[in-house]
Amino acid sequence: MGVIESFVKALDGKPVLIFGLGRSGMASAKALSDAGANVVVGDDSLLSSRQTEESGEILRSLGFTRDDIAGIEIFDLSQDDLSKYAFLLLSPGIPFTHPQPHDVVKKAQNADIEIICDIELFSRIYPDFKTIGITGTNGKSTTATLIQHILKEAGYKSQLGGNIGTPVFEFEVSDQNQWLVLEISSFQMDLCTLFRPDISIVLNLTPDHLDRHGDMDHYMEVKERITELSKSSEYNSAIICSDDDYTKKIYDRACELGLREIMEISTMQSTSGGVYIQGNMLFDDIDKAAINVGDVSAIESLRGVHNYQNIACAYAAMRRIGLAQDIIWDALNSFAGLNHRQYHVRTINGVDYINDSKATNAASSAVALGCRDNVYWIVGGKQKKNGLDGLEEFFPHIKHAFLIGESTKDFSAWFDKYGLEYSCCNDLEKAVSNAHEMAQENRGQPGGAGIVLLSPACASFDQFKSFEERGDKFTAIVKALQE
Repeated sequence: MGVIESFVKALDGKPVLIFGLGRSGMASAKALSDAGANVVVGDDSLLSSRQTEESGEILRSLGFTRDDIAGIEIFDLSQDDLSKYAFLLLSPGIPFTHPQPHDVVKKAQNADIEIICDIELFSRIYPDFKTIGITGTNGKSTTATLIQHILKEAGYKSQLGGNIGTPVFEFEVSDQNQWLVLEISSFQMDLCTLFRPDISIVLNLTPDHLDRHGDMDHYMEVKERITELSKSSEYNSAIICSDDDYTKKIYDRACELGLREIMEISTMQSTSGGVYIQGNMLFDDIDKAAINVGDVSAIESLRGVHNYQNIACAYAAMRRIGLAQDIIWDALNSFAGLNHRQYHVRTINGVDYINDSKATNAASSAVALGCRDNVYWIVGGKQKKNGLDGLEEFFPHIKHAFLIGESTKDFSAWFDKYGLEYSCCNDLEKAVSNAHEMAQENRGQPGGAGIVLLSPACASFDQFKSFEERGDKFTAIVKALQE
């Protein structure tokens, strides 16, 4: 009997409720059903009740196969008593606390059943995997992808997933002697009651998702949980970049509690016993020797000060598992970059075209604007609470803005307020066309050739299904441009 089958058998026939049928919910439902669990699935897109004869068609339309359907039922949202379920596996996209708990959350709480996410469940079923967990407001995906790249280059087996790419229940689980590199969002951490990674990384904290967390104090508290005691006797480490006020508080409290081996990272000051960057140079002081590892500004795929945090944290994690400095440095320099995060799509007559679609808030766009000049900026979408506030310091970098999406009216007023030049384009095709034409016409002006930068500072859900779809469309449009 397999590991997951043993877990299902221990449920003693109790059904499992999975609410939220994105990719992670679907993967969880299929894995548990294949292992023999009685799985009940629900989603806001489904009606409160369906006739039995329709359920198979509905499940197939959601992406379940004919074989899956045999072990899966559709949840009736009108149910009040959920006490028969073993637990509620909640999609991170479903409101758990703010702006108010979803009705299914309230019903689960009334029934006193546990509410968890897929990462928490996976860790209970497969407790022997070694894990590296990365959280923070910006840079999680880059750091997670970079860590997996270094592991691969060093000959280590690993898998990458969580909030990026592969859901954990799509992992290959036959060989548990490997590292799982997990990007962990605040929504997922909020639903991890027991799971804490063996090596935890906290990158940075800036206001984001406050509609789901209420305020910065709660947002910080959720992120901070990743530094609590892990099950690991060999690692149990926390790598914390203390560059902002919130992560400095997390670092100070983690040191005070003493639950983990703590390593401080900084791009602003030297750190005793940690890793830091000064004058573009990466220093390793883990053994209290302050060794100069190399010039990080030479790593083309990781340009900009914001990426220095990613580099330093990834380097520290790899040193923690025992990799040599030169192996890590060579791997850093061979990293190709992360798609949708300042990804270089093409150069036309000296003008670079950059896909930064993953920049879904102003703080994330700030890092792209901060390391570029002569920017023809494509911006807009479903705006976050603070809009573009905080980007004023980057005005000298911006030549012209091209506004897209439902935020156009509000962003027009913002640009008018500061007297910046912009064009209302509404859709991405027109924005790329206009930005391309203007950048090409002006490439001989002082300051050198410009940059056409898609860095929306907004969610994508007004016009696209995801930031990936938005970035892929930008890439396709750019690749079709004539020289």
